[in-house]
Amino acid sequence: MTRVKRGYVARKHRKNILEIASGFRGAHSKLFRTANQQEMKALAYAYIDRSNRKRQIRRLWITRINAAARENGLVHNNMINNSYKNQVYLNRKILAQMAIPDTNGFSRIVREIGV
Repeated sequence: MTRVKRGYVARKHRKNILEIASGFRGAHSKLFRTANQQEMKALAYAYIDRSNRKRQIRRLWITRINAAARENGLVHNNMINNSYKNQVYLNRKILAQMAIPDTNGFSRIVREIGV
């Protein structure tokens, strides 16, 4: 088999990896092998945390809705259950956005849902 030296292709590849790892600390941004390993690990964490971010945001919405609902005499799970029974189809994002700046509107929705 013939020898393949790769030339500028390998240099370009290493340069791209080191450019991605430029913000890492110590050898992780200077040495190709450690930078490559760290970059793969960082991409894996980024992939996982994209779904974790959605989970955390949903938890925040539920916390906000629960706090506002308790002021009006309900808890989150009863409120959501009653809203579906009464065909008030507002998702948690919208309810959470209403709960903080528009407390009067949120209270009207809670009254509409009923206990």
